[in-house]
Amino acid sequence: MRLRLDISYDGTHFRGWARQPGLRTVQGVLEEALARILGGDPRLVVAGRTDAGVHASGQVAHLDLDDAQQARLPRRRREGDEGDAVAALAGRVRGVLGAYPDVTVHRSSCAPEGFDARFSAVWRRYSYRIADAQAGYEPLERLRTTSVRASLDVDAMHAAAQRLIGLHDFAAYCKAREEATTIRTLLEYDWRRGDDGILIANVRADAFCHSMVRALVGACVAVGEGRLEVDDVIKIRDEGRRTADSKVLAARGLVLAEVGYPADALLAARAAQTRNRRDADDIGA
Repeated sequence: MRLRLDISYDGTHFRGWARQPGLRTVQGVLEEALARILGGDPRLVVAGRTDAGVHASGQVAHLDLDDAQQARLPRRRREGDEGDAVAALAGRVRGVLGAYPDVTVHRSSCAPEGFDARFSAVWRRYSYRIADAQAGYEPLERLRTTSVRASLDVDAMHAAAQRLIGLHDFAAYCKAREEATTIRTLLEYDWRRGDDGILIANVRADAFCHSMVRALVGACVAVGEGRLEVDDVIKIRDEGRRTADSKVLAARGLVLAEVGYPADALLAARAAQTRNRRDADDIGA
């Protein structure tokens, strides 16, 4: 049996998503809670691994249960109702995590046939929050908002963000990983200033390379500060190398907000397509 879990967390005190020996991670905390309930060695597969300090409000993972673990699913009043037992699991996990945890499971459900939390996803959406000199500093928001001393030109930042949309090689905006492709389709990238003065980025792509969102944000901040021109973000991308004027911003402002999936009938096909590595020839296709 495969389950889907909908998860959110404050990443401040986690060393990222992925389990690491001796370190507190989101995956590690959740798998330990699941093991207490279900027994065995539960392993989560996640839609997108987040770095240390990055938050999530719309993370998705899947979990495969063997027969023994299925037998230990918590039951509600309608004894024997498999879907009801699966839905009750989220509540049991929340109980194990205790009051005011920094990670929670909002919903647990039976995954449709062909569902893979990582490979079936068609896009991921992130948001990023910045408090500049115009917005000011709010202590209650410090764990999810990055501070920038300058007063940023949000219109210039938005214009630069729009230039980057499309299918491209984003190597200049990624942390290099051996044999990993950096070709991505950036579907949306825009900036606005909220009613409270906070600058908010909306970034959506089919997938993201390591540190890609924070690097894209850093490039637009450089534009907002006047250190780069709007079209410089394209030059950086096309030259395939980073510049000292464009920095990777802090993790605290970044939230994985949403993961998109196709209709149930297309889940397996999407997973197979995603597993096919893209190369430079795909950009001109």
